[in-house]
Amino acid sequence: MRAGGRGAPGRRRRRWPWALAGVVVLLLVAGAVLVRAYPSVAATTCPRCYGMVPVRDRLYVEPGRSDADRQRLVDVYDAATRRVDDFYRGRRSDPTVLACFTPGCYERIGGGGERGVAILDQALMLSPRGIDPVIAAHELSHVEFHVRLGARAGDVPQWFDEGLAVLVADDRRYLLPPTEPDRCRDASPGPLPETLDAWLRAAGADEQVYARAACRVHRWVDAHGGPPAVLDLIDRLRAGGDVATLLTD
Repeated sequence: MRAGGRGAPGRRRRRWPWALAGVVVLLLVAGAVLVRAYPSVAATTCPRCYGMVPVRDRLYVEPGRSDADRQRLVDVYDAATRRVDDFYRGRRSDPTVLACFTPGCYERIGGGGERGVAILDQALMLSPRGIDPVIAAHELSHVEFHVRLGARAGDVPQWFDEGLAVLVADDRRYLLPPTEPDRCRDASPGPLPETLDAWLRAAGADEQVYARAACRVHRWVDAHGGPPAVLDLIDRLRAGGDVATLLTD
């Protein structure tokens, strides 16, 4: 028994390298699956792994861009963050931003046909068509809204999230200028998409769904006292309020 007892620790020690190797293999496999299935998540988690280079803290661009391009990106980002800051009275989010000036770069980091996209409420990617203050502010609004909502973010209907992003970004494609008494470009009645999947299908078929959502949100915000109403909505939701009731009050 004592001999067996002395041998057991040795066998356990010999198993450690194999166990460690197994863990490493599993991590490598998991990483490969992540890169293949969700390249945008992988790219925003490790921008340098995808060849992106920093312009400044948390702001990345594809390599080889001119000083003029890099300055343009900084100017766009600063203008976009000002819009979000002004609406929310400051920001609590600080997402990583990856910007591409060429389609090949955007495809490499997992982008599609969109101008920009928010990733897991922690990052955003901008395509060549998305290096614009309006598009950047739209995606930054999604991130800020979700960070402030925390666990309640998934309870808010997608049409409100999208319409709010249009309002924060002041996207004149879907809203009239602020000088107009009613900024709605499309006040068509009827239900709007509640889920992300339904929204993507609707937006793919008719981009003016953004205008209809923005109209609903604009009128709700205006009727409740302006941008501070959104901050109040967030507080009430985090306190356990019912989404449907709060959005129809």
